[in-house]
Amino acid sequence: MILDLIRHGMSEAGARGQYEGSLDTPLCEAGRQALHPSCDKHNVVYITNKRRTAETAEILFPGAARRVIPALREMNFGAFEGRSWRDMENDSKYRAWVDGGCWASCPGGEDRANFSRRVCEAFEALVSEALAEGRDALVIVAHGGTQMAVMERWGEPKGEYYSWCTKPGQGWRLDTADWPERLRVVERLDFTEAAK
Repeated sequence: MILDLIRHGMSEAGARGQYEGSLDTPLCEAGRQALHPSCDKHNVVYITNKRRTAETAEILFPGAARRVIPALREMNFGAFEGRSWRDMENDSKYRAWVDGGCWASCPGGEDRANFSRRVCEAFEALVSEALAEGRDALVIVAHGGTQMAVMERWGEPKGEYYSWCTKPGQGWRLDTADWPERLRVVERLDFTEAAK
């Protein structure tokens, strides 16, 4: 089975350089305009419970049903949400979090280990179900953190969490032949105008 794991398009908060995490922010107009529909046709696309993933899926795969998997949502950045690193460069709690490799809990939010566990458990269940049903393709439109958690756990060739970061509207096409041990990268996907 081929699996496409795609990051949502540029959102309003993302365009301002803000952490958005659990905020339900829409795509910005430039983000909508930058996306172009996929040439691949799918009956269903899996998304999170955030508007930015639903809007991206509608643009990339018009007419496909959208099924929500809430546990694939982005990390909750707690008190950092709605703020940019520039806003917080002198915030001692933010500095401590960044200086600690972003592993600790964000004040009022999640820590990276629990976030990654949540995402990977939901992802594993979805992929295993799709394979058991004999599907030949699976498409997920989620978040940058979702991609990084999944790819750090299963991506091949191996890479650490931040090495799997993509820009809005980009993602990974993966081969599930070696599931559940690994997901081999087939190609990097780009659904933005820059890809044309």
